[in-house]
Amino acid sequence: MDIFIGHYNYWIVIILMMVGLYAVISRGNLIKKVIGLNIFQVSVFFLYISLGAVDGGAAPIVTEGVETYSNPLPHVLILTAIVVGVATTALALALVIRIKESYGTIEEDKIHQMDHSL
Repeated sequence: MDIFIGHYNYWIVIILMMVGLYAVISRGNLIKKVIGLNIFQVSVFFLYISLGAVDGGAAPIVTEGVETYSNPLPHVLILTAIVVGVATTALALALVIRIKESYGTIEEDKIHQMDHSL
């Protein structure tokens, strides 16, 4: 039982990943798919941040009396990934708007029906 409680952050990541994956697979609404992708993306961010955390670690500045340093690289990579994620989300929402203007709906099934009927 201590294994489950001691690694609660990984369980949160797994739950968020499954919620995001379920939202992408099960929903036909394009906005809900974008939200599901964002939830999945946030779970990956949490995974990398929790892997980069070191118990008792200090900032990587050489000082006396500090033996354990935290690696700042995972946090820096996640900051970059957040910026890319925001840009990707903005692009996806812009595409959804264009699809809505072209087809009059954002439901995936209706769009497929319209394409096959032409």
